[in-house]
Amino acid sequence: MNWYGVLPAITTAFDAQLRVDHEFIAEHARWLVDNGCTGIVALGSLGEGATLEFAEKKAILETCVKAAGARVPIIAAISSLRTSDSVELAKEAAARGCQGLMVLPPYVYRGDWLEMKAHVTAVFRATKLSCMLYNNPVSYGTDFLPEQIRELASEHENLHAVKESSTDVRRVTAIRALIGERLAILVGVDDAIVEGIGAGAVGWIAGLVNAFPRESVDLFEYAIRGEKEKAFELYRWFLPLLRMDTVPKFVQLIKLVQQETGMGSARVRPPRLEVTGEELAQARAVIRQALESRPKSRSTTSQAQRA
Repeated sequence: MNWYGVLPAITTAFDAQLRVDHEFIAEHARWLVDNGCTGIVALGSLGEGATLEFAEKKAILETCVKAAGARVPIIAAISSLRTSDSVELAKEAAARGCQGLMVLPPYVYRGDWLEMKAHVTAVFRATKLSCMLYNNPVSYGTDFLPEQIRELASEHENLHAVKESSTDVRRVTAIRALIGERLAILVGVDDAIVEGIGAGAVGWIAGLVNAFPRESVDLFEYAIRGEKEKAFELYRWFLPLLRMDTVPKFVQLIKLVQQETGMGSARVRPPRLEVTGEELAQARAVIRQALESRPKSRSTTSQAQRA
């Protein structure tokens, strides 16, 4: 598959009883693709994958594939406590029509390089699907260094990309210096996308795209084409929202933005709780300011009003 463009880390919608809302997930996925997104990443951190039962994960992948899999690749985020669970989910993703895997280290346990290499290797070998390694030392405590990424790339033909979320844009240039264009590098931190593209990234695993797909696609395309003035004008407007992707309550905040823009609900599964009080007021002020000053963009496909 082609690891390029804006690929939403899609949120998982829940109904009033906090059951997975498959109807809305399908609608949301189609809307994101209609507005220029080039793939859908399901079950990630933003998708509250850690709160989902295994059967729910399989069903969500099926929903995404049926809704948009004929138009763009559906990528399954593979994350679990046990390597065997990750391997099983990878196989289920392949069986359900996913075209790629986003491979994470095991959460909670922060192993050494030998252990982490063994874990991701098991997932890479579980299927023939195209794989993207997810490096997020801030959230997961495991840092895949550029030299280690080079080692993995040399040993696994189906490792085609890396999602770089260390927040250090220098990592993009460091990886490229070691392996050239062997791997596609995608930015996984919303407020570093323009800088990441400037350093050589070719894709964006995005968060706020769940509410603002057209602006996200425009920003990516301006940056990738080197239209700096247009990119930074849009970036300045977008940054207060994009920074919501970089804080501990990023899931709650991004879902709140979806709700305030009419494309989703703020519902989250415990242990997360919706933001309240002053925290809610501050977030709504940022969202309101963004909506009031929203720049003109190419025609955005109409949003469905959901609560």
